[in-house]
Amino acid sequence: MEAYQRLKDLGLTLPPTPIPAGNYIPAKMCDDLLFLAGQGPSRPDGTWYTGKVGRDVTWEDAYEHARLVGLQLLGVAARIVGDLNRVEVIKVLGMVNAVPDFADHPKVINGCSDIFVAVLGDKGRHSRSAVGMDSLPNGMTVEVEAILRVLPRE
Repeated sequence: MEAYQRLKDLGLTLPPTPIPAGNYIPAKMCDDLLFLAGQGPSRPDGTWYTGKVGRDVTWEDAYEHARLVGLQLLGVAARIVGDLNRVEVIKVLGMVNAVPDFADHPKVINGCSDIFVAVLGDKGRHSRSAVGMDSLPNGMTVEVEAILRVLPRE
């Protein structure tokens, strides 16, 4: 099944590409690899979901935030490549703004991984790191960056 049909079946639409908050670009191509800059969970009005996971935010809420970031990253990939069916996720780095004794970072970042697989099927499966951070930009709950491979046109 193709990615756009999966998005439709899930009732999802790709969000607009967020405006970078610094001196960087949302994505950079290098040969057949697409490096996606780290993104946080942005609301439609441009504000962030914020707080410490394990204190202000449950891991379940942070999972949804990571899922939203995954959708945002897919939106960037679609705009750069032109066709979501031509991307394969290779590597994900997920960072969780968590209290020191929080230990469920992988559960949180599964939100991003799950959306990649739901939309891209087997091309969404990837290697991954899920780590805890003392803080993240703007106090956001999660930040995720990814490396994708752009497949040749069929």
